[in-house]
Amino acid sequence: MFKKLPFILMTLTFVLVLAACGSKNDAGTEGATSNGSGSGEAAELSGNILAVGSTALQPLVEQAGQKFMAVDEYKNVTVQVQGGGSGTGLTQVSDGQATIGNSDVFAEEKLEDEAKAKELVDHQVAVVAIAPVSNKDAGVEDLTKQQLIDIFSGKITNWKDVGGADQAIVIVNRPSSSGTRATFENFALGTKVEDIQGSIQEDSSGTVKKLVSETPGAIGYLALSYLDDSLQVLKYEGVEATVENVEAGTYPVWAYQHMYTKGEPDAATKAFLDYMLSDEIQQTDVTELGYIPVSGMKVKRDAAGNLTQ
Repeated sequence: MFKKLPFILMTLTFVLVLAACGSKNDAGTEGATSNGSGSGEAAELSGNILAVGSTALQPLVEQAGQKFMAVDEYKNVTVQVQGGGSGTGLTQVSDGQATIGNSDVFAEEKLEDEAKAKELVDHQVAVVAIAPVSNKDAGVEDLTKQQLIDIFSGKITNWKDVGGADQAIVIVNRPSSSGTRATFENFALGTKVEDIQGSIQEDSSGTVKKLVSETPGAIGYLALSYLDDSLQVLKYEGVEATVENVEAGTYPVWAYQHMYTKGEPDAATKAFLDYMLSDEIQQTDVTELGYIPVSGMKVKRDAAGNLTQ
């Protein structure tokens, strides 16, 4: 018995050493699983987001951006918003100069390089309706499609020719890079028109609103988010530009509000885009600013302009 004691002690020591090693390995495995499962504190989001483009979409993105940065979880993320028009936004996001390209039109409609358009990922955050507007003294409340074509092409130059005051028509247009102009030409006029001599061209929807409201005989077009009592909002073919008419598809002059990224967005940008689509923004800011939630639409439109129920 005494001869076997050293052997027994050695065996017990070996077993204890193995048990200790196993315990350490188990602890290490548990720690790795815990970290891998994300039970520890998540890394705080940080980064700079630059959204450039559509001035029709600009008020919504600016307001949502301020609310987003006020959320404690996103306090280290900066959101900057600039206008310049849809074409500018799409070009800058494609070239890597902006994080997000805000646009009133599909990328494939505006970018000439098809390969560049395919690199962009579309995030549709709202619908915007565009209404023809005039100075309140023009004396007109409703225009047909053909009357609008004749006015913007320079064939009709006096309001009296469409039932209004004896006053010269002053066109306040948008540049060719503007998504608002593209939407108006596509769905109100049904054709592109050349800029006529004597017309005014402005980059900003805010400036268009100011000019039309203050210039006798002026006509232009604006997103619903810019409309107020300082303007005469014109019916189109007898149909008012209301949320209900747009949702039902009876008022045709509308477009999706796109926020394009080059490829899939990074974590901070994705968080902002998700926030744009959250109920907090869609059911408050979107509707209060005159936009329409995409979820409310009873019709869909593709890049070719085709409508489906």
